[in-house]
Amino acid sequence: MTLRDRISMTGLTDTGLVREHNEDCIGLRPELGLLVLADGMGGLKAGEVASAMAVEVITAELEGELKKITVTGHDEATGYAFESLAVGRAITKANASIFGVAQSQPQCAGMGTTLVVGLFYDNRLTVGHVGDSRMYRLRAGELEQVTSDHSLVQELVNRGFYTQEEARTAANRNIVTRALGIGAEVNIDMQEEVALVGDLYLLCSDGLNDMIDDERIRTILMGNQGNLDAAAKALVDAANGEGGRDNVSVLMARIDRPFPVKTGWFRRLVSWFD
Repeated sequence: MTLRDRISMTGLTDTGLVREHNEDCIGLRPELGLLVLADGMGGLKAGEVASAMAVEVITAELEGELKKITVTGHDEATGYAFESLAVGRAITKANASIFGVAQSQPQCAGMGTTLVVGLFYDNRLTVGHVGDSRMYRLRAGELEQVTSDHSLVQELVNRGFYTQEEARTAANRNIVTRALGIGAEVNIDMQEEVALVGDLYLLCSDGLNDMIDDERIRTILMGNQGNLDAAAKALVDAANGEGGRDNVSVLMARIDRPFPVKTGWFRRLVSWFD
C-alpha cells in the first residue's frame, strides 16, 4: 500500500481571461505525498521561468532527500521532523537557483515567485510557504486558511488598519513582502500539522482567492468532496466567472485512509527497492 492509495490528489492551472501568459506552475507527486504550487513574477516571461524552476528544483530535491530518511523522528536542535528539514533545504536550493539565474541573465533580472509546498508523511503534513499563495484545510465542514500571507495588506490587517473583508478589495493587496528568488537568502514559514482522514487540503494562487471569497471556496469544496477533479474545475470556473483577472491554479489532496510510516527494518528494506 502506497501514499497514492491513501491520499487522493489533483491539480489544475489556467491562464485566466486577462493575462496572455500563465506564470503559475504546479507539481504533484502522489507517490511522494508532495504538492508544489508557485506563482511567478517578473518582466517578459521571467515569472514563468521562476515558478517552473521552483517546482522542478523542489520536486527533484525531495525525490532524492526523502529516500534518505529511513527512520521517523525529529531533529533535536530545531524540533522539526526530518521530512520538514528536507522541505526547507529544497526550498532554500530553489531560491538559490532562481536568484542565480536572475543575477546572471539580464532577461530574467528581478524575477521571483511565491510558493506553497505540502508534504504528507506519517499521518502528518509539513507546509513550506513563501509569499501570498495559500493553503486551506476543509475539516468537518469548516474551512481554515493554514498559511498566512506574506503581503503588505496582511501586515496592515495584523496591525488593525484593515479588516479581512476590506483587505480583499484593497488596492495594494497583491504587494508581497516575501518571494523566492529575489534575494540570496529566503525566509521560509514552516508548519507541521496532523492530517486526519476526511481532511481536504487546497493549495491555490491568489488568482483564486482574489476572485472568490472563502465562503464560496468552502461551498464549492463541500459540494465536490467526492470528486477532486470536479472541485478543481469548479474553483477555476468560479474565478474566471468573476473576471479571471489573473492566472488561477489549484492543487488538492484528500486524506482517504491513515498513512502511518512503517518503521525500522521494514522501511529500510522498502527503501532499497524504491
